[in-house]
Amino acid sequence: MIEPPVSRRLRILAFDPSLATRLETATVNEITVRIPWEKKLAPGPVGEYVEVVDVDPASGVAYEPVDLGHPHVLAQDGLAPSESDPQFHQQMVYAVAMTTIGQFERALGRVAFWADHRIRLDDGEYRRQFVRRLRIYPHALRDQNAYYSPAKKSLLFGYFPVTRHDGHNTPGTLVFTCLSHDIVAHEVTHALLDGVHPRFNEPTNPDVHAFHEAFADLVALFQHFSYPSVLESQIERTRGNLHTESLLAQLAQQFGRATGRGSALRDALGWTDDATDQWTPRRPDPRALEKARGPHERGSVLVAAVFRAFLLIYRARSADLFRIATQGTGTLPEGDIHPDLTRRLAAEAARCAERVLQMCIRAIDYCPPVDVTFGDFLRGVITADVDYAPEDPAGYRIAFVESFREWGIYPRRVTSMGQDALVWPRGEELLRDLEGPGSRLETPEQMRTRLQSFVQTAMQKWSLESDRFEVWKEMRRARAALRQWLRDGDATGGRLYARLFGLVIDEGEAPPTVFRTDTGPAVEVHAVRPALRRTLAGGVRTDLVLEITQRRRGYFDAEKQEKLDRRRVRRSGPELPPHDFVYRAGCTVLIDPHTAAVRRVIRTRGTIADDEELNRVRRFLSGETGATGNAFDAGLAVSLRRDVRPRDEPFALLHQIEEES
Repeated sequence: MIEPPVSRRLRILAFDPSLATRLETATVNEITVRIPWEKKLAPGPVGEYVEVVDVDPASGVAYEPVDLGHPHVLAQDGLAPSESDPQFHQQMVYAVAMTTIGQFERALGRVAFWADHRIRLDDGEYRRQFVRRLRIYPHALRDQNAYYSPAKKSLLFGYFPVTRHDGHNTPGTLVFTCLSHDIVAHEVTHALLDGVHPRFNEPTNPDVHAFHEAFADLVALFQHFSYPSVLESQIERTRGNLHTESLLAQLAQQFGRATGRGSALRDALGWTDDATDQWTPRRPDPRALEKARGPHERGSVLVAAVFRAFLLIYRARSADLFRIATQGTGTLPEGDIHPDLTRRLAAEAARCAERVLQMCIRAIDYCPPVDVTFGDFLRGVITADVDYAPEDPAGYRIAFVESFREWGIYPRRVTSMGQDALVWPRGEELLRDLEGPGSRLETPEQMRTRLQSFVQTAMQKWSLESDRFEVWKEMRRARAALRQWLRDGDATGGRLYARLFGLVIDEGEAPPTVFRTDTGPAVEVHAVRPALRRTLAGGVRTDLVLEITQRRRGYFDAEKQEKLDRRRVRRSGPELPPHDFVYRAGCTVLIDPHTAAVRRVIRTRGTIADDEELNRVRRFLSGETGATGNAFDAGLAVSLRRDVRPRDEPFALLHQIEEES
């Protein structure tokens, strides 16, 4: 008996087809990646996580699905890269998608899930439906666009003819977005982030959609560093100085040039002047966010801050190699650098990039479930890394803080930019600040005892090897159990924990506009999920991650809001008038399942009863703060009204706006 292989080797394009026609980059553009072996991979490909459906509505054809299990295909490490072969297009999107999924699973310590389908029932309630596979359509659109569809749980890639005639473009040829490694990785990341935080699609401040775009860009950028041949070629070309122009910091070169930008779609380090065709480095600007408005413009600031943190780390980690190579002068001799130095620098850059990418991905478990800001993300990065590596001799966290400060990114309501102030609080720290019945009677040990019963129930039958659908069913059962425990527990049980988490459970504390059930203010448990991570010291840490929110009806007329909130709370009787928007508040909680200790509590800036935060969201949605002054945000306030159909495809519009800007 022969054991099945661990991985499958497939050929892909490291960037996009345009680099294959340039002598300088042709040799490094075709690479072979290893992805997990799927025994039951069907033609399409159709596997456990994704399903490639190659139907081209514009042409009225359906292309034959590629069979990656065919002996001839296996023997050649997949099909050879080709712009004209639809089956290679299918192979390309599958391989890049699986590579990106692997990055998330390693960082988060669990199998990946896509966002659930929400089906509205006759009684007005919603039922969640499991989504096993993300559908990928390589030729879905004849358009200069590619996007993730939350409604369809699909990725739709476009293609378009080139109309420009210059040194980089040939009129009449076609550009396929599905052949851009960066675009595919970017869209898959949108889908994966939506699976973790479905409420990050709801813009309640200028950073929300910008974060989605920036995070997707970061994953695509740092995946460049996981390809050794690509990395070594760019280290050699830049002589080890990654602060200069390189392919590693650029996204979607072919798409950017074909759509008239003259260079890559985005560059984390600088930009190319259209008039002179000269590349100019981008300097840190602490006022950049004050001037940025659109999601892509704001998102580029976050990308620049993270990439600068990586460069600071790389420079510090490689300083000894440069000292040895220059005999202490710091100036390399003229000519090519030594191949051994190239390999050593590439290895160091790869290690730094992998750690930075893992820090960023782990941080999404340490962000609030709604209303995320760039400052929240910084706190998530620092806290997650403290839990991963309590000691930081290499200064990774210091580099993040330094870079974010230089770019003017900082959290609200923190006393300093020191790491101790940025780390999200532990449950025991918040417990000391609680007031009310039972708070003086409960010790941390007593609280853990009360929580232990729920944790034991929630963690049953879960492991990294479990079937994803079975795990999903356990998660659904655990969500229901947590919701009931928080709402129905006594004052020193679930209700005390609800107060610890920043939830408003008591009738007297919740304004009348808060959504309610028959038993009081409603609580929505978005997630109860496990996370099994290996720490830097080699130990294994298991977490139970909870995401809980509450809803409140919001009205653009502040006087109307105030009048309705003075009403007497009645569980029966006439309903409140239709609301204009929904204000949400809540928390993300990390619990140690072995001790039932509440390790981290990540709250939103206010509770559901916070009128100041409600007013802030109202001002943003109505455009009063000026933060919605871009094509995408225009009309968002109207689109969130109950009497107007909400936008079903936010990412389609986001990317169209990027295309038109």
